Amino acid sequence: VSSGINAEYGYDCVFPTRTARFGSALVRTGQLQLKNTQFATDTAPIDADCSCMTCKEYTRAYLHCLLQEDTTGVILLTIHNIAFQLRLMSDIREAIRADRFPDFIKEYFSIMFPGGDYPEWAVEALASVNVNLRT
Repeated sequence: VSSGINAEYGYDCVFPTRTARFGSALVRTGQLQLKNTQFATDTAPIDADCSCMTCKEYTRAYLHCLLQEDTTGVILLTIHNIAFQLRLMSDIREAIRADRFPDFIKEYFSIMFPGGDYPEWAVEALASVNVNLRT
């Protein structure tokens, strides 16, 4: 996997759980901090396009409530975060097979950073593997 995407979501064995422990849900646009009060009344799933059990069964508001006092919320977020990473890796494999991985990276970053305000470290990391985010 390209260094830019790899570094953004840190593909290691603890990332989905660690981020869940802090109340963060991984989504294409970055992370949702579900412990924040803005999610206390949000009846949407974490990600409407996600088919994981957590997104099918629970709302952001319910998860917000659980995360305040119960480890069940962390478990449900971990399930979602792992499902997110599996989907992302599947999308990456598909892009590689179709010989369009550099385009995939550019599309992915344009979703995560719609204003084009990419972190400089990501721009430099991707440039080192011949992917120019700014063209």
